Amino acid sequence: MESLEQLIAALRRLPTIGPKTARRLALHLLQRDRQAGDALATSLTEALARLRPCRQCRQLAADDLCGICADSERDQATVCVVESLDDLYRIEQAGSYTGRYFVLNGHLSPLEGVGPEELGIPQLTEQARGPDVREVILALSTQVEGEATAQYIADQLGDQVALSTLAQGVPMGHDLSRLDPATLAVALTSRVSRAPVQGSDQ
Repeated sequence: MESLEQLIAALRRLPTIGPKTARRLALHLLQRDRQAGDALATSLTEALARLRPCRQCRQLAADDLCGICADSERDQATVCVVESLDDLYRIEQAGSYTGRYFVLNGHLSPLEGVGPEELGIPQLTEQARGPDVREVILALSTQVEGEATAQYIADQLGDQVALSTLAQGVPMGHDLSRLDPATLAVALTSRVSRAPVQGSDQ
């Protein structure tokens, strides 16, 4: 049963998967739907081998640049900063944003060892200060961690680029995963300016 326990342990490393759910999933794949288990293993192996962070926005891509960053029809002057790839997908689903992105893959959390370097903030800052970028949209959650991360980025960029945040329709203390596409579209199109804290160290 060592192989079974290894599979259960691997499944438990996924977000929100506890020991009971991991065991149930493992037994289902092994006993009731081995074909799905084979498909999952093949797809995961292929994805791990092919997908890497996009050189420009850090979302997953099979090439050096993802499809969005490589698309010359996208607005290269606007960069939307999101916490996760799931947030990027939600914004794309809303269909009202035509710029490019930067994916942090998390938020600042000193206690967990997640600092600016881990989030790629120096890379974002360098891109945002380039001649082609006019606006950076901070589309982060309104929870404490998201707000702290957004303020840190705003302080780093200062007044060198126009900063904005999502507007109406985003309740305080919520992240983008709780918003429907229509609400998210309104929040993007009605975004408001955001300024760094006066006197903050750059």
